[in-house]
Amino acid sequence: MQGDLTAASPCIQGRRGGRGGETMQQPHRRRDRLTQRTEERTTMTAAWRQLPVLILLILAPCRTVSSKSVDPTTQPLVSIASQPTDTRSVVLQESVDQTTQTLVSIGPQPTDTRTFVLKGDTTFKNVELLNPVNLSLECVWTGSQNKQPSITGYWRKDGAEVQDSRVTVNLKEQQYNLTKVFSIASEENLGNYTCVFGNEFEMYFILGAPQMGEIRDKPIVSYVGDLVVLICKMDEKKPKPNTWTWYKFNGTDREEISAATDPHRYLTINDGWKTKLKVKNVSEADSGLYHCGAVYNISTSMTHVELKVITIMEPLKPFISILIEVIILVAAILIYERSRSKKKEAEANGPNAEPKNAQPQTEDNGGEESSSVRQRKA
Repeated sequence: MQGDLTAASPCIQGRRGGRGGETMQQPHRRRDRLTQRTEERTTMTAAWRQLPVLILLILAPCRTVSSKSVDPTTQPLVSIASQPTDTRSVVLQESVDQTTQTLVSIGPQPTDTRTFVLKGDTTFKNVELLNPVNLSLECVWTGSQNKQPSITGYWRKDGAEVQDSRVTVNLKEQQYNLTKVFSIASEENLGNYTCVFGNEFEMYFILGAPQMGEIRDKPIVSYVGDLVVLICKMDEKKPKPNTWTWYKFNGTDREEISAATDPHRYLTINDGWKTKLKVKNVSEADSGLYHCGAVYNISTSMTHVELKVITIMEPLKPFISILIEVIILVAAILIYERSRSKKKEAEANGPNAEPKNAQPQTEDNGGEESSSVRQRKA
């Protein structure tokens, strides 16, 4: 029994010792926990300190990209126009006109290109345009009898020489060829373009919007108070206008007529290739020139109609003048006849006129003589 107790005692002592050990280890555990918490706080503080550095590292690439996108450079502008840098620099060195054409193509300008050629005996060409366009004009001249190996050619617009347009034209295949591309972006670019070969030969291109063929020479006559309808129309073989406009010439300038501002006086009716302007209750002040315009993208084609407003007495003026002339003529004839009759009466009642009873007395004397003769015979 004692041996058992002795053998069991170590277990008991171990348990006791274990509890005592746990009791002894608790302060150490608390210290470890405090140390661990301190280290965690230190680690968190270091992490928070490193956070701004990480944010700056993240934002640095964004800042670089934004600076590149904001900074304007020449290269992006050229890429927008889909033109290489070398080509643009060459155009700038060649001529001012070609430089203008390149700059215009960067913006929302026409990209369509059309070509017109004059050659042979044809020296004139009418070019009708609807939209802005890059226009290539070409002149081909066979030359004179004494053909030179090369001559000087240049262009004129409305009589004025185009800047930097003079070039040397060489004789190729027994003819001279002069070509130039013009940017027709607005109405100001329209007009008369002339190609000149050495001051010896000229060819003309007339650039404009489609023109209206019919022009009324005689005025439209109406009476005061009537309703007048003015008509303008375009040939249906030509492109249809976008819209129509009406103007009245006031002596110095054209004033646009708006049916919206004065619907009681004016009414406009646009029908494709034709337009009508109705003027109600016209007066003599409405007389004058009325201009109608067919509106296209490049320009407006204009023509005019003349209106003449008269009173009801206007047509009667010729008849009244004729009637007055007839009355004057009849009065003159009557006066002449009356004066003539008075003159005859005056001549009949003059001092040399015979008395009215002379003839009856003669007859009585003759009767007495005849009666005395009869008595003697008896």
